[in-house]
Amino acid sequence: MKEFLLASDFDQTLSFNDSGMVLSEMLGISGFAERAAGLAGIHLVQQGGELAYLLLHDPEYRRVRREHLVEVGRRIRLKPNLGLISRLLGEIDGYRFAFYVISAAPIEVIRSALEGIVPEDRIFGTRFHYDEGSGEIQSILSVPAGYGKVAVLEDLRRRLGVSYDRVVYVGDGNSDVHVMLHLNRLGGLTIAASENRYLTPIARRTILSDDGSSVMIPILEELAGWDAGRIRSLFATHGLVLEDWDKIRTDTLTIRGAPGPRHAVA
Repeated sequence: MKEFLLASDFDQTLSFNDSGMVLSEMLGISGFAERAAGLAGIHLVQQGGELAYLLLHDPEYRRVRREHLVEVGRRIRLKPNLGLISRLLGEIDGYRFAFYVISAAPIEVIRSALEGIVPEDRIFGTRFHYDEGSGEIQSILSVPAGYGKVAVLEDLRRRLGVSYDRVVYVGDGNSDVHVMLHLNRLGGLTIAASENRYLTPIARRTILSDDGSSVMIPILEELAGWDAGRIRSLFATHGLVLEDWDKIRTDTLTIRGAPGPRHAVA
């Protein structure tokens, strides 16, 4: 039996919504995207850790309590068929996968959103220390963003005793760049779930779909060596049809006019 570690980001990888946006809309706080972009622009926090910073320091977000984060998780719109991933992984003969979620989203949000899909002990998210009396967030205990994701993944890999070539990571944004570069260098399989301009050129595979089970396609092809017909048959046994399965390569570039010739000055 070949043992593998499959780790995935949460926001916009397993879900359609960003946790910070859902929280802000729920509380009637405007300007979340602009505040997060401002923090990213000055590189004050690891990319992906903007919400954690706002919850601790921004006056409008200081009223957030644990119960608010749990409610956000209930409101997150998940990609369909996430529960099918574990079942499909279990149908690859000779392979056994341990599926974990590593995200900078608050752990209360992820656990609430993925209740009944991913066990709580397999979820790693931002952890806060709360005041016992007021329930206010007092400090940040850990934020798995940027290099923080690498640290969590390395700890899991050592605990599970798997080699780098048996590690798979799925992500969608800038916060996933560090962990993908780390795994690529050591022979792991990296999968981008979006067309992020910084991530897609790094990831070994890119899979674009609104269905959560789509992550299985590169796993079955790259690791198990399955062909398209066998993959289609597997999905069909679960009542799913793979439509519009196109393999494309995209070049992205910007072309500007060349500067005119310089004239000599007499």
